[in-house]
Amino acid sequence: MAAAVAAAAPGALGSLHAGGARLVAACSARLCPGLRLPGSLAGRRVGPAIWAQGWVPAAGGPAPKRGYSSEMKTEDELRVRHLEEENRGIVVLGINRAYGKNALSKNLIKMLSKAVDALKSDKKVRTIIIRSEVPGIFCAGADLKERAKMSSSEVGPFVSKIRAVINDIANLPVPTIAAIDGLALGGGLELALACDIRVAASSAKMGLVETKLAIIPGGGGTQRLPRAIGMSLAKELIFSARVLDGQEAKAVGLISHVLEQNQEGDAAYRKALDLAREFLPQGPVAMRVAKLAINQGMEVDLVTGLAIEEACYAQTIPTKDRLEGLLAFKEKRPPRYKGE
Repeated sequence: MAAAVAAAAPGALGSLHAGGARLVAACSARLCPGLRLPGSLAGRRVGPAIWAQGWVPAAGGPAPKRGYSSEMKTEDELRVRHLEEENRGIVVLGINRAYGKNALSKNLIKMLSKAVDALKSDKKVRTIIIRSEVPGIFCAGADLKERAKMSSSEVGPFVSKIRAVINDIANLPVPTIAAIDGLALGGGLELALACDIRVAASSAKMGLVETKLAIIPGGGGTQRLPRAIGMSLAKELIFSARVLDGQEAKAVGLISHVLEQNQEGDAAYRKALDLAREFLPQGPVAMRVAKLAINQGMEVDLVTGLAIEEACYAQTIPTKDRLEGLLAFKEKRPPRYKGE
């Protein structure tokens, strides 16, 4: 079997054993169904628009005003804004449960799930920012008042739903940025950990504090925090339920950028927006397969990871965008990518 793989797929795939070949196929299929792999790993090939299945995006609107009431309609707890003009392609998910400190209630999880389901198949979306529209709070974690009313038999399935939604965010095909301008505890930090990039104000507070409540992180924290900062330090933070400020979080590698908070209380969001604007000019197909290659490659050995990279690179070769990039370079002008 190994000889057959070596004969059919040169380079990194040449040394890939049979078990690794199956792993590559499984990894690629999970986030990129139908991805064609080289040689004996080949399956059904799909075009560059592998994620574009079509949906009607939520209508955009003006930036929301910061005014809150305990009688706020539940549909206002998550605001989905599709930015326009020079920011076209950036989508902002604004959590807006001021009276509940943006805690993850049943309704908020339902709304997040609905929004993510729509966004993951919208080819026009280029980058997603998750932020809070409540000053001083990103997300305080689980809604403990709501949780206290649940029976023991209800808690497990609800936590599984939270975990599933956070996993869906982690598996979004486009870059995601968490803008942490305030408190991010428990499930709030787990939500941020599911994003590709995290930026925070120096005054923000972050921590997985579940052990204080005699439970453990249940939204992926025990898995994503060690992958972000290393196993030993992650254990220390979870065992102690320690809360870090922005500077401390940057020092341990939990966030990529830390900023002094501004008078408006949105320094992290503004930095996230700057990053998203940097991403916009790049080739959309390339961005998606680059994320796929990195995410899947980090879960396997190097040889298998190189095979995943080869398979993902192959998806960019037949695209119109690749040809446009070469032509734009030749003509010394900015490329006009269409995601095709």
